[in-house]
Amino acid sequence: MEKRGLDHSAYGGVNGEDYIPYIPASEAMPEITVVSLVMGVLFAALFAAANTYLGLKVGMTIAAGIPSAVLATGILKGLFKHNNVLEANMIQSIAAMGEALAGGIIFTLPAIIIWGLELKLSTIIVATLLGGLIGIFFVVPLRKYLTVEEHGKLIFPESMAAAEILATGSSGGTGFKTVLTGLLYGGGYKLLSGGFALWMEEPEWTIKPLQSTVFGVDTLASLAGVGFIIGIEAALYMFAGALVAWFGLIPLIKYVGAGLTTPLFPSTTLISKMSASAIWSSYIRYVGAGAVAAGGFISLGRSLPTIGRSFKSAMGGLGKGTVSDKRTDIDAPIIWVIGAAVFVFLLAWLLPMISIGPIGSLLVVIFAFFFAVVSARMCGIVGASNNPVSGMTIASLLFITAVLKATGLTGQQGMVAAILAGSIVCIAIAVSGDAAQALKTTHIIGGTPKRVEFSMYAGVAFASVFSGLVLLMLNHTYGIGSDAVAAPQATLMSMVVKGVMTGQIPWILVIIGVTFGVMCALMRLPVLPVALGLYLPIHLSAGILVGGLIRVFVDRKFRNNSDQLKEKVEKGILLASGLVAGDAIMGIVIAVFATLSINIGFGANILPGITGSPYTAMLLYILLAVWMYRVTVKKDTKQNG
Repeated sequence: MEKRGLDHSAYGGVNGEDYIPYIPASEAMPEITVVSLVMGVLFAALFAAANTYLGLKVGMTIAAGIPSAVLATGILKGLFKHNNVLEANMIQSIAAMGEALAGGIIFTLPAIIIWGLELKLSTIIVATLLGGLIGIFFVVPLRKYLTVEEHGKLIFPESMAAAEILATGSSGGTGFKTVLTGLLYGGGYKLLSGGFALWMEEPEWTIKPLQSTVFGVDTLASLAGVGFIIGIEAALYMFAGALVAWFGLIPLIKYVGAGLTTPLFPSTTLISKMSASAIWSSYIRYVGAGAVAAGGFISLGRSLPTIGRSFKSAMGGLGKGTVSDKRTDIDAPIIWVIGAAVFVFLLAWLLPMISIGPIGSLLVVIFAFFFAVVSARMCGIVGASNNPVSGMTIASLLFITAVLKATGLTGQQGMVAAILAGSIVCIAIAVSGDAAQALKTTHIIGGTPKRVEFSMYAGVAFASVFSGLVLLMLNHTYGIGSDAVAAPQATLMSMVVKGVMTGQIPWILVIIGVTFGVMCALMRLPVLPVALGLYLPIHLSAGILVGGLIRVFVDRKFRNNSDQLKEKVEKGILLASGLVAGDAIMGIVIAVFATLSINIGFGANILPGITGSPYTAMLLYILLAVWMYRVTVKKDTKQNG
């Protein structure tokens, strides 16, 4: 008889040692198979590419664990006729590495491009391989403590959601179809708009009474999906930040600076001759960066008690591992953990594409270990989606840059060394959180930790290439740091490093942004969403707001039925995840055509009065929103796996 769902003891109520996994240790099932490895690395590459694209454009990434659990279950049962939950768990564990390393890469390495220097694919791959290696293996000695000893105390919300999907199996059928539907529609919508140019992707309107500032909406399927996933509250906070920037600060700068006869630093153009977008690029981004930095530090500061307790507790559990013959208790040997640390120290020091010196390499290992421990436990509390990776990275970068400067590594060479060291730490932080989540799911389902630990690195290795290729292609096609690819976190990191090394940035604008961040904190508003709204074009925040509004209508329709509401929101999130992935994948395909100088945008020449009208784009975006709502609330007629 086929099992359905997790036992209540999966959520606590029993000692971790006494918990009987969904697949008991006494049962042996295939885990590392050709199918699970190939599907795992392909999903890792898919989510790495999609999140690199999305993160560089919007500054956000989407979690891979839950959608990949749905996809793995659906494909294994539907295509391969495998009803093997451990195989599906292996796939989602490997796939999660794609999203994790993409976040680590895009937060830091594009800073090199922003400085006008060359970033090579080999540098991206090596930094990712080094960061990913210690990110996974630094969690290994803590695995038993975090997942077994703390069973029922550390929630691991996203791990438990993935485990439920894997265990129920029945959700795999309809869930898989929902993700696939989103994938196809998201890709098709992107092809018609961004590829064939049958309608605009960035409609905007000039508001002349407000010093000719602009209001626009990025009519992207991915933004509607992101808005649904994050919900109306976060979407409204982002939009509020955008309103302050585009309807407050930009008109103010234009009004006050209209009479200036010389350019105002850091711009080299007269304010009177600057467009709203130019003012945003030259001035507002520094204000937004200051607010984002403040948000990162405030988030980190609020987390310090938890971070301190997490590190102390995790270190206390370091020696608690016992030798066991149980399949579900076997980890990678501790010698691999020590070897990984020594290996990364030597390679970061000696490899020419990294070459950060012995001091930089030592700092990488120290900070990666400390924050990997913190990241793993933080994900147990709040989940990877809310893990303050950027705050921990900024803290690491400030210290690493200051030490490198004090030891004589200055100027451009010092800046590059600092950002490369910071990138390895950042990737390790991001990967360790997702690795801890995957190992918790593995504990609940009854997988073999050692097999998952080694296999996850295959996902890191494979996905690093695709993430790097997408980053370099987007830079070649649009330019990192441009309106099309804003790369908000990397721009912030570049300013942090450059600020410590040279001081040649408009600190007054940054301080104004910090003040905004502190103001939000004092008003008990979440700083980072407001700061991102300040930093990013209003077009992005408005596009995300539409997705948040769809979520509101879904919530209202089922507000009197909590079970149905939970089911429909989960369905909407799967649909939204598919839309994001489909949009991102097709966006990469379109970027390939642009890179090859092949113009497929024939729609611009067909009835330009319609295809070039902002109202056409807005109408079609509203129709997409209506479709999202109807698919989400529609009753599923078939509930089979």
